[in-house]
Amino acid sequence: MKRRALLQTAAAASLLGATPFLRAQGSLQRFKFNLGWKVEASGAGFVLAAARGYYRQAGLDVAVDTGNGSAAAISLVATGAYDAASADLGTMIEFNTNNPASKLSAVAIQYDLNPNAVIVRKDGPIRSAADLAGRTIVGQPYNASRKMFPVLAKAQGFDPSGVKWENVAPDIGYTRFVKGDFDALAIFYFTGLLNLKSRGMGADQLRAFRYSELGVNSYGNGIVAAPKPMAESPEAMRAFVKASTQGWVEAIADPRAAASALKARDPLLDEAIELERLQLIIDTTMDTPATRRDGWGAATTPRLQATIDETVAAFGLASRLPIADMWTDRFLPAPADRRLKA
Repeated sequence: MKRRALLQTAAAASLLGATPFLRAQGSLQRFKFNLGWKVEASGAGFVLAAARGYYRQAGLDVAVDTGNGSAAAISLVATGAYDAASADLGTMIEFNTNNPASKLSAVAIQYDLNPNAVIVRKDGPIRSAADLAGRTIVGQPYNASRKMFPVLAKAQGFDPSGVKWENVAPDIGYTRFVKGDFDALAIFYFTGLLNLKSRGMGADQLRAFRYSELGVNSYGNGIVAAPKPMAESPEAMRAFVKASTQGWVEAIADPRAAASALKARDPLLDEAIELERLQLIIDTTMDTPATRRDGWGAATTPRLQATIDETVAAFGLASRLPIADMWTDRFLPAPADRRLKA
């Protein structure tokens, strides 16, 4: 009897420790998160965390919703429609500079290496990034690769002002690019490469100018949050970041399981394509020496400063934010909880 009582007490203590909001409120706490894009491999860690119940175990009822690009996601967080979102940090810095009363903060780094890219046909006239000057490029105004294009131009020493931007829906843009209507696509590397493959244009036919390989030191996407949920529900934010970190650490360790979770969320997905896309994400943005050293979600001061400096210079912003006005590590889990698996 004593042993049974001890086991029951230990189990109850474990449950209460894992689900603080259940204990405090008697129900799950609502938390709204925007993926910043549609359901695909770029959101795999968040979808896996939801599928495996990590958010619920942390006491959260998380709505993981689709988005329409970084700029739109940032606006949704700033207006209070969402507690947090996955969004490009350069776009967030621009927003913070122009909206000092509504500054957002990144609470975790999603892409250690910047995934922004411009993709061209390998047999075309564009051989270097500088050859993009004066070309016609598909890229919507909310598209992070378009918004951060001046950073690439500055790093490569060409004038971006002569580029003609075509604002067409992404699906139409891919199809017309394959037909030869446009010179280039500004898009996340892994998004463009795999979406073009599904339309019959393989990687062997393409040349990709990845910002991270061409002098751009900025971080890519991070989890961004508004001051209100961070101030009013810090434990909820901390629980969300920890569960999301667990989801991404496990997605990196087992991409097949993550691709399966994506397929369960959206049965219309091509699971093989999303698995290939996820492996590209892991290999080119996440499984890096820095992430291996510091864990998923962490940031360093030099890279944060580079993200600010590159954005300010490329966008011609009037002021330069201090790091504290765009980043906080107080919601990150312990190093052991964000360490990548061998």
